[in-house]
Amino acid sequence: MTHTLTAPPTGAGTDTAGTATTAGARTHARAQHGRTTGTMIYVPATTAPERLTSGLAPEQLERLTWAESLAFGRYTHLQLARGTRIRLKDTDGDACVHAVLFRAGDRYERINVADTVKVPWQAYLGAGHPLLSDAGRLMATIVADSSGHHDALTGTTSRAGNEAKYGAGAAHSASPAGRELLTLGALKHGISQREVPPSVSFFQGISVDADGGIRFTGSAAAGSAVELLLHMDVVLVLANTAHPLDPRPDFTGSAVDILAWQAPEDLSRLANGELGLDLAPEHRLALQNTEHDYQARTTA
Repeated sequence: MTHTLTAPPTGAGTDTAGTATTAGARTHARAQHGRTTGTMIYVPATTAPERLTSGLAPEQLERLTWAESLAFGRYTHLQLARGTRIRLKDTDGDACVHAVLFRAGDRYERINVADTVKVPWQAYLGAGHPLLSDAGRLMATIVADSSGHHDALTGTTSRAGNEAKYGAGAAHSASPAGRELLTLGALKHGISQREVPPSVSFFQGISVDADGGIRFTGSAAAGSAVELLLHMDVVLVLANTAHPLDPRPDFTGSAVDILAWQAPEDLSRLANGELGLDLAPEHRLALQNTEHDYQARTTA
């Protein structure tokens, strides 16, 4: 679906007669109960439609903790537990999801994009790539990826950049910048703008040429997905908005589907090589640092 910043509820009319009174407004508001839109969060997550949950095993469906279709130009956020597995799906092939992670309860520890690229000796995100904190610990691992078009180098869009390119960049404008949206999501968890680090982005890729120039490579294809496994309790903030190097003059994109389910057994499976991923020494050391810290915090 192409981007729209608002979508009327399925079956909802435009007649708002009677809402001038409190009783009328209440009646109108209650009439919206149970209606759905093309992009929304499902509470509880287990009520999400099959379109969103297709491909999940029955035991994964039972463990769902988050189900949402996030419109282009919007942001979302949630605190998630260690051992959560998150699937982002670029259903229509034109999403661009900018992500930042903070350690829940210790917001000073957050994703460090420089180390996420430098420590594993790999600039391109893909299956098996660690997302590292600024304390040398493992926040998440990319455990599955069918896109290969991601970016850990150029960050997200700024208000000034969007104003120059699209004419507006404020969070509630027609072309909100990623920095503005990520800031709003972080603020919902008491995290200030100055604490929001550079982000990684999924589904719109870049390539570094031999001369050091960065080239935009765009999207892989509709239906591409990436999955993350969380190694600590985190606050995850996502903004689905344009990539800073997207050459198109118009602010355009599509929704992303988000699913999260509890999969604590995958932590040991990853460490034991049972997820089909061979962890590099640097990745394994960060994992050991994280497990040591976790045991120190939880063992009496």
